[in-house]
Amino acid sequence: MLPEMRQKEADIEGIAARAIEDDGLLAELLEGLKSKEETYRYNCHKVLMTVTETHAGLLYPSWDYFVEHLSGNNSYHKMSAVHLMANLVKVDTEDRFVRILDKFYGLLDDRSMVVAYYVAQNSAKIIGAKPELENRIVGKLLAIDKTHHPSGRKELIKTGIIEAFDGLFDDTGVRPELIDFVKQQLDSESNKTRKTAKAFLEKWSG
Repeated sequence: MLPEMRQKEADIEGIAARAIEDDGLLAELLEGLKSKEETYRYNCHKVLMTVTETHAGLLYPSWDYFVEHLSGNNSYHKMSAVHLMANLVKVDTEDRFVRILDKFYGLLDDRSMVVAYYVAQNSAKIIGAKPELENRIVGKLLAIDKTHHPSGRKELIKTGIIEAFDGLFDDTGVRPELIDFVKQQLDSESNKTRKTAKAFLEKWSG
């Protein structure tokens, strides 16, 4: 294990720069995503996220490793995989994401509301990299009310959906559906969702 990763104030940028040049360190960080030590695991995640921002190709060969994390029972593993895979889609030259799209968006119905929220929130990034998947992805987001979540949690997930719509709205071809969905959230039981919906509409339909 990497001792410095146990520190809450670990040098994330510095370690990421080292990992970009060191395959062994990169492998240790990947293994660290399964650590039972919360600080260690989270720091490994932050370093790998930093790496994927500029050198996503270094982690693309580990795609199947992240897919495995989507299937487990550990919500932290799923959340980490969701974020990292969303960053890898931009280098997905073999169309791996389309093969696991249903699995990925099946997590909108995950037992963890937080996992579902992050799946929704990352959708703009994914559609930006794979615009040909826009209709399929937007359709799954618009169907959020069909999930098992209690109404209060669904409303919070809808905040993530609106945030995703905000990120893709400039380029999307399904604007009326998005506007209609967001308008419906003006009466949400969630104060956060109502505010997010209002801000979206003021920005895009004023």
